[in-house]
Amino acid sequence: MTHADGTRDGGEVTDVSAPRPGAHTVVVGGGLAGVTSALALADAGVRVTLLEGRPRLGGLAFSFRRGDLTVDNGQHVYLRCCTAYRWFLDRIGGAGLAPVQDRLDVPVLDLARPEGRRLGRLRRDPLPVPLHLGRSLATYPHLSLAERAGVGRAALALKGLDLADPSLDDRDFGSWLAEHGQSPRAVEALWDLVGVATLNAVAGDASLGLAAMVFKTGLLSDPGATDIGWARVPLGELHDRLARKALDSAGVRTEVRTRVTALHRDGGGGWGVHIPGETLHADSVVLAVPQREAYDLLPDGALDAPENLLEIGTAPILNIHVVYDRQVLAAPFLTALGTPVQWVFDRTEASGLKEGQYLALSQSTAQHEIDEPVATLRERYLPELERLLPRSRGAEVKDFFVTRERTATFAPAPGVGRLRPGARTKAPGLYLAGAWTATGWPATMESAVRSGVGAAGAALGALGRSRGLLPDFFEEAA
Repeated sequence: MTHADGTRDGGEVTDVSAPRPGAHTVVVGGGLAGVTSALALADAGVRVTLLEGRPRLGGLAFSFRRGDLTVDNGQHVYLRCCTAYRWFLDRIGGAGLAPVQDRLDVPVLDLARPEGRRLGRLRRDPLPVPLHLGRSLATYPHLSLAERAGVGRAALALKGLDLADPSLDDRDFGSWLAEHGQSPRAVEALWDLVGVATLNAVAGDASLGLAAMVFKTGLLSDPGATDIGWARVPLGELHDRLARKALDSAGVRTEVRTRVTALHRDGGGGWGVHIPGETLHADSVVLAVPQREAYDLLPDGALDAPENLLEIGTAPILNIHVVYDRQVLAAPFLTALGTPVQWVFDRTEASGLKEGQYLALSQSTAQHEIDEPVATLRERYLPELERLLPRSRGAEVKDFFVTRERTATFAPAPGVGRLRPGARTKAPGLYLAGAWTATGWPATMESAVRSGVGAAGAALGALGRSRGLLPDFFEEAA
């Protein structure tokens, strides 16, 4: 481990010489990737300007006010294995506000059984992999005994896959599961239960490479890897207020409501970054914006095949918000089968609601619902919540509203891996960051943070700055 004074454990001194005089990096985009990149660069002694077109930081993980409530645009969770996002929370002083559960425990309600709603749980024991999930799988009531045994065999086969094998990206996860004896029910009640929430795609539409990465890392790497963490405060408290405070403390100049219109190489080998009424000059630039916006800003020759960015599809997430006059859900969250409802989270305390209960429904793979009217969604989901939560049947709905993220994630379709660029471009001093870049992870907060650190590492190398102060999870980006 490297400390702030440049010494490693054991007393070894690393190169902590300052970058060449006047070295300046402009980071374009104030989502998690951009904020992370700016912090990592500033921590290494680089002068950084962060530009964000919106009036706030946080990208697609943000909060807004609705009357007396503070509302997240959507529910975001992370896992204990998300070491980069956990580093980010610690770096901004927010780790205590988004803790991880002590041990994986997910209530799963099945509404499709003839005998009525049935509760199962996915939870782990304090045992080594793969025994940590053995009892949970053996007693999981939503699968038959034969299906449970088949899941175990498929998990062992998944564990044997080589994530470095590029051919995995060309196959879909659904066909691989079928080849390994997984019934449609097993896919629905287990594999998609996890995969839809993490990949934003059903198994048949997801790259085997990305799905294997999710399940191997989350379920088959470390007993606690899949323990779930989530913010107990509004996301804006973390990704905007605390992030700004950290950026300010690090000496980063942060400008919101400032949209970059163009980039150009200047005569001195640096970059001109055009914003309304001004051109900023920088030694290097990190583009931490969505792939389509990056395509518009990239200069000619920066990538061999810039059109690949336009071929990276997007997938929506629909979020349904319901405020009741009383408590209808006792658990902090649950997931469901046999109903359109996917995951339900209690956001009462985080939102500031004083009476009643506020639930947020996170609906991934929402291609067929993302543009439906609020009235239609209300007619569909309130009866489903009554089926799922009996205590809601006599409760008054005080508020019902919807937030829509039409391009919430990149689509993790087979072949997407070869479309995702690394941090470096062919234009000296220009780097890419974003959850859509080649991090090896699906479009998650973890992927965004990893990309930001990767871009910062590439920029530091070009500036002649030691990368020894980057967090432990840093890996050289292509």
